[in-house]
Amino acid sequence: VQLQAFGGGFVQAGGSLRLTCAASGRTFSNYAMGWFRQAPGKEREFVGSIWSSGTTAYADSLKGRFAISRDNPKNTVALQMNGLKPEDTAVYYCAIRGRSWGSSYQSDYDYWGQGTQVTVSS
Repeated sequence: VQLQAFGGGFVQAGGSLRLTCAASGRTFSNYAMGWFRQAPGKEREFVGSIWSSGTTAYADSLKGRFAISRDNPKNTVALQMNGLKPEDTAVYYCAIRGRSWGSSYQSDYDYWGQGTQVTVSS
């Protein structure tokens, strides 16, 4: 299984970015996907997940600003980020797990993408 995340970049506070994760090597539609992020000097943390059914879950602090969607025919999952803040600056990772339901635990995910940098300036 290979995951590739892209779409990161520089954005001013209040702006938006859309990250995409492309998956190959697994029947994508059967499995849950997750997004995590790691800010400089901090541990990697859960951003959100999307189940095979399309059900989503988010970190409490990000609800209302971030949204995850999936396009099964294209084997992609997207993370739409709005109202970005400097504290959202991080490397964002996508991951896939061998279950149809999502999880906020990193250890529940089997494969990870390489990460994409998001930098939000104040």
